Amino acid sequence: MRLLQQFHHITPTPNCRVEQRLVTRGIVLKDDRILLLFTERYNDFSLPGGGVDADESLHQALERELAEEAGARDIEILADFGIVEEYRPWYKNDCNVLFMRSYCYQCSMADELGAQQLEHYEQQNGMRPLWVPVAEAIQHNQQVMQHQTNSMGLSIVRETFLLQQIEQELLGQTVD
Repeated sequence: MRLLQQFHHITPTPNCRVEQRLVTRGIVLKDDRILLLFTERYNDFSLPGGGVDADESLHQALERELAEEAGARDIEILADFGIVEEYRPWYKNDCNVLFMRSYCYQCSMADELGAQQLEHYEQQNGMRPLWVPVAEAIQHNQQVMQHQTNSMGLSIVRETFLLQQIEQELLGQTVD
């Protein structure tokens, strides 16, 4: 799978311990709309997806995450889209840097969403699935990055980049 981008939110030093995390993200399009998660806490849109458990393949993790976060059913993974790598600050497991590799896939699914099965922190953050025009999601996230820097999460940078790539490559539109 091709590398789309690498973000350095923090630069690892020779003495730091780097934790690694594999993640999958799903791209589900219907016309010009995309299935996204809106998170009230951060006021942003993101692709559904999450961490790969030790006993899972990338595809199994993606199907599980789409079902849990968005209530997706009858999921079919259609094609590879690309990888985004990130070095992020991290404060768990006696580690100060997280290297996260996100594998992004184009998917299809049943039209109707089922019930979400969110983790406690996802519920607390007010995460809900929405069908949103891609351009609208990009514009919204860009506004948050310009005007709400104190309350936004680091993920918005990756998510906005991915939405722009999706708009350009899958919807054939020019990204400003």
